[in-house]
Amino acid sequence: MSAGHFIAFAYGSNMPTARLRERCPSAQPIGVAELPGYELRWHKKSKDGSGKCDIVLTGLPGASVFGVLYKVPNGEKGALDRAEGLGAGYDETEIEVRRGADRLTVKAYIATATDPMLKPYTWYRGLAVAGAKQHGLPADYIARLEAVPADQDPNQKRHDRNMALVGEVQS
Repeated sequence: MSAGHFIAFAYGSNMPTARLRERCPSAQPIGVAELPGYELRWHKKSKDGSGKCDIVLTGLPGASVFGVLYKVPNGEKGALDRAEGLGAGYDETEIEVRRGADRLTVKAYIATATDPMLKPYTWYRGLAVAGAKQHGLPADYIARLEAVPADQDPNQKRHDRNMALVGEVQS
């Protein structure tokens, strides 16, 4: 962390600016980045019984994950760590991403408890898709996000609250 901030790589439901700012009000999007050699998986065990996003190193040719880079003040890191479940579902790592011709070392969260049978809730997938569209991720990547099988959240209030945020991002 330098100059009072760090750069975070958001690749799931934190991609929409409004969603990340719920957690880190001063966060600023600074561009789209690609994480080569990784795959996006929706297998992180969540307290709500659904799958959340994770980045998994595969090293396979052509594998990559796209996401949004955010400049986050150091003073807001604790809130992001709590929201992400640092130490209780996600660990923090530093990874190298590509932003155009630049290579940047950034912070990201990786899942510590996974289950390949899990699926995301429709609202969670919706947040990832809305953020990808908001920040102009490649169309074929957005299509892959949209194609991920998802379940309806049995908690209607949580579903409605999150879908309202999806609607705000899309408008």
